[in-house]
Amino acid sequence: MRIIIADDSRLGRDWLIDLLDIHKEVEIVKVCADGTSTLEALQAMKPDLAIVGFKMSGLDGFEVLKEIRKTNTSLKFILLTFYAFDSYRQAAKQAGADYFFSKFDDYENLKTLLNKLVEEDKNS
Repeated sequence: MRIIIADDSRLGRDWLIDLLDIHKEVEIVKVCADGTSTLEALQAMKPDLAIVGFKMSGLDGFEVLKEIRKTNTSLKFILLTFYAFDSYRQAAKQAGADYFFSKFDDYENLKTLLNKLVEEDKNS
């Protein structure tokens, strides 16, 4: 499974890298800190999964999501945010996010999902 990680927080990026490092089947093809480079990487590298923070410089994660969905509907897209309001969750789903997690309290759920996605990809 080829993955792009994007978050404005180095701590967030490092945590995701460490979380995914246990899976031999995972290749992190790019790690980005801003939305513009994230969108460029998604378009050029065509990963299987994108894990993208909501708040980033340049384009935010929501804008990246809306842009990539214009050309790529098969990419699995996880949006991470400190702003886990229902209105943001609904807007993200409508824009094409597959998953939406709070950075405050959803890390265990995110970890479980990532393990499941990697396992599904391995068995497909």
